[in-house]
Amino acid sequence: MYWKTVALAGLSASSPVLGHNVVDLTGDGWTVSNKGLNISVPGHLPSHAHLDLYAAGAIDDPYFGLNDFNLRWVATNNWTYTSHPLKGVSSDARSSWLVFNGLDTFTTIEICDQFVGATNNQFRQYRFDISQAIKKCKGDPVLSLNFGSAPNIANQIAKSPNAEKWPYGPQQIFEFPNRCVCPAGPWKDAYLVQFEQDEGVYVTNTDLDIFRKGQINHLAPDQSQPWVVNASIDFIGSLPDEASLSIDIKDLESGKTLKAAALENVSASDGSITGSITIPARAAKLWWPTGMGKQILYNATVSINDHNKQLAAVSKRTGFRTIFLNRLNVTEEQQAQGIAPGANWHFEINGQEFYAKGSNFIPPDAFWPRVTQEKMDRLFDAVVAGNQNMLRVWASGAYLPDFIYDIADERGVLLWSEFQFSDAMYPVNETFLEDVAAEVAYNVRRVNHHPSLALWAGGNEIESLELPLIKEADPEHYSYWVGQYEQLFISLILPLVYENTRSISYMPSSTNNGFLSVNLSAPVPMAERYDNTTAGEHYSDTDHYNYDSSVAFDLGSYPVGRFANEFGFHSMPSLQTWEQAVDKKDLHFNSSTVVLRNHHYPPGGTETDNFRNASMGMGEMTMAVERYYPIPHKTKGIDNFSAWCRATQMFQADLYKSQIQFYRRGSGMPERQLGSLYWQLEDIWQAPTWAGIEYDGRWKFLHYVARDIYRPVIVAPYWNYTTGDLSVYVTSDLWDTARGIVNMTWVDLAGKPLAGNAGLPRSQKFSVGALNTTKIFDVNVSDLHLPNKTNAVLVLSVQARGRLPNGNGTVSTFKHRNSFTPVFPNQLALVDPKLEVAHDAGSVFTVEAKGGVSLYTWLDYPAGVVGYFDDNAFTLLPGEKRKIAFTVQKDETNGTWVQGVTVSSLWDQTTST
Repeated sequence: MYWKTVALAGLSASSPVLGHNVVDLTGDGWTVSNKGLNISVPGHLPSHAHLDLYAAGAIDDPYFGLNDFNLRWVATNNWTYTSHPLKGVSSDARSSWLVFNGLDTFTTIEICDQFVGATNNQFRQYRFDISQAIKKCKGDPVLSLNFGSAPNIANQIAKSPNAEKWPYGPQQIFEFPNRCVCPAGPWKDAYLVQFEQDEGVYVTNTDLDIFRKGQINHLAPDQSQPWVVNASIDFIGSLPDEASLSIDIKDLESGKTLKAAALENVSASDGSITGSITIPARAAKLWWPTGMGKQILYNATVSINDHNKQLAAVSKRTGFRTIFLNRLNVTEEQQAQGIAPGANWHFEINGQEFYAKGSNFIPPDAFWPRVTQEKMDRLFDAVVAGNQNMLRVWASGAYLPDFIYDIADERGVLLWSEFQFSDAMYPVNETFLEDVAAEVAYNVRRVNHHPSLALWAGGNEIESLELPLIKEADPEHYSYWVGQYEQLFISLILPLVYENTRSISYMPSSTNNGFLSVNLSAPVPMAERYDNTTAGEHYSDTDHYNYDSSVAFDLGSYPVGRFANEFGFHSMPSLQTWEQAVDKKDLHFNSSTVVLRNHHYPPGGTETDNFRNASMGMGEMTMAVERYYPIPHKTKGIDNFSAWCRATQMFQADLYKSQIQFYRRGSGMPERQLGSLYWQLEDIWQAPTWAGIEYDGRWKFLHYVARDIYRPVIVAPYWNYTTGDLSVYVTSDLWDTARGIVNMTWVDLAGKPLAGNAGLPRSQKFSVGALNTTKIFDVNVSDLHLPNKTNAVLVLSVQARGRLPNGNGTVSTFKHRNSFTPVFPNQLALVDPKLEVAHDAGSVFTVEAKGGVSLYTWLDYPAGVVGYFDDNAFTLLPGEKRKIAFTVQKDETNGTWVQGVTVSSLWDQTTST
């Protein structure tokens, strides 16, 4: 990948280089076994036990049917990975080391039947000195990795008399006692390193930090200051006394050298060597997120030298940018602009505030070894195509591998990253804190060179959810629990972040009210605001879930804050996706298999099934459809199931659209709302979830609708269905004023214009300021001249002219189309739009409505291909012909998929066939 250690540093070497030898332990030379179960199958590294058992035919597909229940025995047993005899290992080396970049999770390690170490943390790199053990090996050494059952061990720890108990938390209500998969195995690469001399270096990690001179994490950087490049290399082995560092930075596109020089202020201690250099303020070309400028990348090679001899060299692809989370108090100047007092909560890239548009990234698979470059390329292409510039990398998964950050660097997608703590309180004993410190330092240093890295957050919802629940459950000892929270997330993690990066902001919890002050010399260096707020002022980012669909479209139910980092509602995946994982006989809405694959709500306690809680989640989807959409009643069962799946997706997409429009409009309101990241981007498996992209990459209604409403300039209706008040706004996230015209056309469902345009002007000119919104009109629906509210559609279209960020002053045209009906979809007097779709050539199709207005026009494609249409889930008027292209990302049909493309609309949800 783009992060590599060259042969001099050892990672790519399998033979002696400059006095040391590296044996790559990845590949097929392993056996996975459990003696008690009499199971022994071929193994791989990296891998997980489930994957190797499945590949050998010892178990069925872990993702099929109810195997998340049926295969829990895999997680409750131990699994031993045994290497074949390792060739090329010397018994005469001066020193020998094992380096593991990821072991999941409780591991006992032996070589030649000799114990050499143990692990208990999936997220750390481990290094073990095996020098003496290797000398005792007879013949080629054999390595053994015994993975204990994580659920069993975790339960034993929890039952220990000394285990800490919390007054409230998901430990007691979520699925911890019976996690469905709980993988075990060597999930990342591993190496055996040997040194033949006293002096030698093997690089284990590197920290490349690029920041403006004087920059500190919680303050806005001065863009006029020169760049500081700080390089730090972690290693095993030993350095000569006069070791030095040098750097060579080249423009990746032109190959021109930006800087080639010896690093200054070089210091070495405890397995690391560090140095820095400065670069003039405007010498480097800036890296920008997608939609804001180019993704300029540089290749930086850092070398460890002994006089004229190079001992090791590391190359990283990087970029020059500042990214800052502004949680500072709102200034008087901002208040004079109409921004409500309180504190800011938004991101700034290269000194420029911007609107963060995106979603939450979850693990794309329960088994990380099968998360491939190709699949992630497709996913991030969908992110960019979806007009998203930021993803929040949620805490309850894993730290992303470098290749995903590489992809984000290329595509200009910012990654708000979190440490792996979520929805729980954690112990603060010395042993645990030492383990966390190693985890934090390793991962901060590992990914710090990526320009896509946008933020470090301590964990998910600790401050906004866990602390309030504890306060309610144990108010007498609340200050004690706050102290524990602060000890881990502020007193421990914050200094570690600041010590290893000056370029990245840190906040202790994903959702919070910001901070009151920062004193890096204090025992608790960041004083969080908690409940120290003032009515009428705004401070925080927000997360929002309300599964009562009766208020889904009540704008007053949405939180008003500075940034929306998490919100959503679940829906069913498509029929094509269900067919990947469920028997045909189970393809109906309330089949046991479909219900039990719904993990909302998760099991409580030690339940072995989940009918009660999962049925609640199924009921929420059902009630949402029944409240707002035509209820499917197809005569053919499989068609009815598919129609229900589609209906749940319609509701989900409409709900997210309503919220995103509301949050984006907030950019011009007193709250100065500058971010919308919905829950969630993609799926971890085939099931009812909050995702907009299904497990194999198929887009739901949600991703298409979010792409549309994340356009740079949008026109949007805001309807109070209780009072009848309707307003229309144009919102822009450009960095300059945009001007244009909004066209407003009322038609009936046959497509005929309503007389006098129902009392509205047919068009209106507007101008909207940078990162702002402007009202086009206000009216009460009862004051419009609508003969029949059930037979009326308002079509809104905007055309604006403005300058893209960093577009060299070029003026561009921006278009967007939206629609509004004065009743909910199930109350409309629908007519058959008589939709037709024709295949033109290649991957282009023409869609036409010949009989009436087509609402929720939906182009669908068969299984065997992955990709997306350039428009979907749109409103189509009679007489319009829309040419729609399809981007093919993966095709297993040899092109025959084009014959299976279909088109449908809301009308089709009402028919029996």
